[in-house]
Amino acid sequence: MKLVEGTVDVDDVDAFVAAIDEIASSTDTTIQAFDARYVVSERHLERAVELADRAFERGENVARERAVEILLYAAGRRQITNALELGVSPGENRVVVLVDAADADPRDGPPPNERAAAEAIRDRVLDGVEATLGDYDPERVREFFDVSDAELDVVDGDLEALVLERVALLVVEK
Repeated sequence: MKLVEGTVDVDDVDAFVAAIDEIASSTDTTIQAFDARYVVSERHLERAVELADRAFERGENVARERAVEILLYAAGRRQITNALELGVSPGENRVVVLVDAADADPRDGPPPNERAAAEAIRDRVLDGVEATLGDYDPERVREFFDVSDAELDVVDGDLEALVLERVALLVVEK
């Protein structure tokens, strides 16, 4: 899994998605773009990938496409329309774009097709490359994942831990 961070001004969400889909298809990778305001950490997306892949292996996936299943897990939602809030929207976006070669073995190092897809995202999709990961909006995250003050107190204010729990709970809620 490789993450590409940056900014993009989206005039047409469908055209943006089509550009990402074309890169994914030409590089044989899965690509999903996230609004950086909702992504609490790299681990958040790693866990979503792990659980989405496990759902496909078990035949328990909700979505037909791997990228959409990853989005569902990252959002902790079973409904695609509800999970789309974590995606890009019209206007200026700070994004984290996940690029993953499904069959890659991490022991072999970064797959060439992941590198090629990441470079294409940087060159053809993003307006600017800058760090966005970890620059999330705590209040937005708390509202989206329905995190209460009491829950935060229990985990000593570790919002990432609660988001990872919501991602994992999607499996149980089936």
